[in-house]
Amino acid sequence: MTNAVIAATGLFTPDQSISNEELVAAYNAYADRFNDRHSAEIAEGDVAPLTHSSVEFIEKASGIKSRFVLDKAGVLDPERMAPNIPERSNEELSVLAEMAVKAAQQAIAAWGKPVSEIGAVLCAASNMQRAYPAMAIEVQQALGIEGFAFDMNVACSSATFGLKTAADFIASGSVKAVLMVNPEVCSAHLNFKDRDSHFIFGDVATAVIIESADQAGPGGWDILGSRLKTTFSNNIRNNFGFLNNAAPEGIGAPDKLFVQQGRKVFKDVVPMVSDMIVDHAGELGIDPTGLKRMWLHQANINMNQFIGRKVLGREPEADENVIILDEYANTSSAGSIIAFHLHHDGFAPGDTGLICSFGAGYSAGTVFVRKRAA
Repeated sequence: MTNAVIAATGLFTPDQSISNEELVAAYNAYADRFNDRHSAEIAEGDVAPLTHSSVEFIEKASGIKSRFVLDKAGVLDPERMAPNIPERSNEELSVLAEMAVKAAQQAIAAWGKPVSEIGAVLCAASNMQRAYPAMAIEVQQALGIEGFAFDMNVACSSATFGLKTAADFIASGSVKAVLMVNPEVCSAHLNFKDRDSHFIFGDVATAVIIESADQAGPGGWDILGSRLKTTFSNNIRNNFGFLNNAAPEGIGAPDKLFVQQGRKVFKDVVPMVSDMIVDHAGELGIDPTGLKRMWLHQANINMNQFIGRKVLGREPEADENVIILDEYANTSSAGSIIAFHLHHDGFAPGDTGLICSFGAGYSAGTVFVRKRAA
């Protein structure tokens, strides 16, 4: 069995960003227009009026202050409330593949080795732009990588599931190096007309190169162990899919976008993930209270702070429990990888950290890593 190493990471960030103030102004304008159009039904009690959102509500509920998006104008248009992302021809690089390639190119440059050493490409994300051909195969072709590629979707946990899959391929000797990409256009499956969730998501893409320890150069991160868990829940759901065409009466319904019952998710997921981290650490002989840093899924600051306290047994310092969702919002599978990519400095060889994700499914993944000597 060959150990796996996280050798390099990459990040693509869109050049457009939306502040809470801008988002709230757009939503409130939409709500006012909705209430005006349905004033008679509201007066009769047949339609519930929409209430305003606020910056204070968003930041208290989530810790989010802004988010990057591919298209700002469409989201902030009260008559549209959705990004405007035109379809491309089959001869053009697709949107998700283009984002993934940009993140991958950054990771490959940091890695400093030829792509001929990569034997597999995994596209692990919460939504795929199409059913087939696989996004991973398109990324593979665009980068000139041989071997094999496939897509995988475990919602917000996709990246940690991808890391374990890559590590298992390496352990079995199937390949010597794997490229995993996480392109997320979360703004396209978010209902910007829903006050309770219109602020949650942003767009981004991340990439990770995982390689065999016996060929890895100095630096990087040994993967000490990875664990996955799933348990079924309807509390986070998106019913969009190809069978919608067979039931056209449901097309455009709210459940064809992201929906969740946030309070139930918090109550269920926080203890599940906290216990999973502590149990996995114990199995690996790691003292969880001695972790130098945690790169958790960036869904909600309150969830992350609670998990941090449970794992460390105290209030974490800012550099121990990394938060990037204030700037990026929830970027689904990419969140923990963004945190790792941007905040992995200050480690001495032998220091340990945790990459962890959790989300719809429910699903959760833990990946303990140790800094290698430079």
